[in-house]
Amino acid sequence: MKKKLTLLIFDAAGTPVRQTRVPRMLIPMAAFAFLAVAVAFYLGVSDYLRLRNESKNLASLRLALQAQEERIAHQQDQIVSFSNKIDSMKTQLANLHNFEQKIRIIANLETDNGATGLFGVGGSEPEDMDPTEMMAQDYQELVRDMHVEINEIDQASHTQESSFSSLFSQLEGKRNLLAATPSIRPVTGWVSSRFGRRESPFTGRREFHRGLDIANRAGTPIIAPADGIVTYAARKGLMGNMVAIDHGFGMVTRYGHLKKFLKKKGERVKRGETIALMGNTGRSTGPHLHYEVRLNGVAVNPMNYFLN
Repeated sequence: MKKKLTLLIFDAAGTPVRQTRVPRMLIPMAAFAFLAVAVAFYLGVSDYLRLRNESKNLASLRLALQAQEERIAHQQDQIVSFSNKIDSMKTQLANLHNFEQKIRIIANLETDNGATGLFGVGGSEPEDMDPTEMMAQDYQELVRDMHVEINEIDQASHTQESSFSSLFSQLEGKRNLLAATPSIRPVTGWVSSRFGRRESPFTGRREFHRGLDIANRAGTPIIAPADGIVTYAARKGLMGNMVAIDHGFGMVTRYGHLKKFLKKKGERVKRGETIALMGNTGRSTGPHLHYEVRLNGVAVNPMNYFLN
């Protein structure tokens, strides 16, 4: 026989109005059910709070990740910019080195023996840095490569500084020679025929062209490329009207097919001074200047002396 518990129900005045019997097992079951509901509620609230915190953390992580990606993109842009500057500096140093070598050739000074260049063995300018390939490199490797590039530029700049200092000292003793060296273009225009072997525009045969033909409009001013004395200013066969300037040190320049002389024989001229006007006299296919540079009586390539 199941045991039951008597339950009295009272009215507002405290008088029993009804009584009922409840099985004794119902109370612990109700307590257990209440406890289960409380635990479930607690776990639900805990899960909710945990999920809410995780959601907040996820939002914070997303913001942090976005900020990190922006920093990485900015750093990549800086790396690309820095690598481009490194390449530009290397190019400028190489250009300075080549310019110095040209001055040394013109001034007949000692030059590099060709075994080593400004940036070491193998030439005067190393390969440029490729920013696209750099992005795929390991960070530590990338930093090492950039340090190597910077060290090369630093070493090359010191080498170039020392070389320019040596050049300046040597040029001081050759100031007169430099003033007499035809180192600028005598006229503006485009080169229509270069120094060396060519096919003659008149005979069609191969011949050796001893000068440089520069074409432009008739009347274009022609300037002296260096200091000197006019030794000839008259007509000369196929050259038409011609001027010759003796610059000293065995250096002579000649100018053919002129329209008009602006200097006379015996006059002294300075570099940049106008000596004649371009023309089409003598054997010529059109207005141009035939320009020759002779060293100790031997025709040499005028292009080797241009600094501009």
